[in-house]
Amino acid sequence: MRAFKHFLHGHPRSEHGDGMGGGGLRGTRDGRGSGRIFGHGGLRFVLLQLIADKPSHGYELIKSIEERLGGSYSPSPGIVYPTLTLLEEMGCVSVDAADAGGRKRYSITEAGREFLAANREITDEMMARMKGGVDGAGPRHGRPPQVVRAIENLKLAMRMRLAREPLTEQQAHEFAAVLDSAAQHIERI
Repeated sequence: MRAFKHFLHGHPRSEHGDGMGGGGLRGTRDGRGSGRIFGHGGLRFVLLQLIADKPSHGYELIKSIEERLGGSYSPSPGIVYPTLTLLEEMGCVSVDAADAGGRKRYSITEAGREFLAANREITDEMMARMKGGVDGAGPRHGRPPQVVRAIENLKLAMRMRLAREPLTEQQAHEFAAVLDSAAQHIERI
């Protein structure tokens, strides 16, 4: 029950933008966001609604979100699969046996339907925002999807590396040098 309470009120890791807390899409009136498409847990509502609409594999869910956002954003597997695991642990989805390709198919449970019903307003808001983004411009209007994907991959790689053991002085210099070099290359494009 304690875990379900975290699910309802925000996962302990939510402040890191891992998509497992509670809020929604971020953006400004002109479509430029603060960096995260699904802030503080909005992804779990979207995934659960998509699964309620049609049992799906993780890859299908990623593609569905990408299509609904007009190709402007594709959530990384490093965000989607942990959120699916959380939904499974909370009893909101069940996993069908893996197919020949090893892919799991997720289906909504009765507890998942109850959760959606109890959070219908938030879920509807998340789904509506995905259709048109902020003021219909989409949350990442003007940014090519491959660039958005690359940014998200870099942020995830940095967070994962920094979450491991502390960097040595040499590693810290190398880490900073890679980022500085990338910044300089991007400025010249």
